[in-house]
Amino acid sequence: MELFVDIVGNIGFPIVVAAFLLIRVERKLEEINKRWLEMLKILATQR
Repeated sequence: MELFVDIVGNIGFPIVVAAFLLIRVERKLEEINKRWLEMLKILATQR
């Protein structure tokens, strides 16, 4: 049982941290993508 707790503690925590960071990065990438598309639309109308 102690081995199982060690495995979950050693592997589970990094997985949770990685998932949290991936979710945060995904949100930021979506925002960057929106801004990029807005910028392209503005540039297209100026031509």
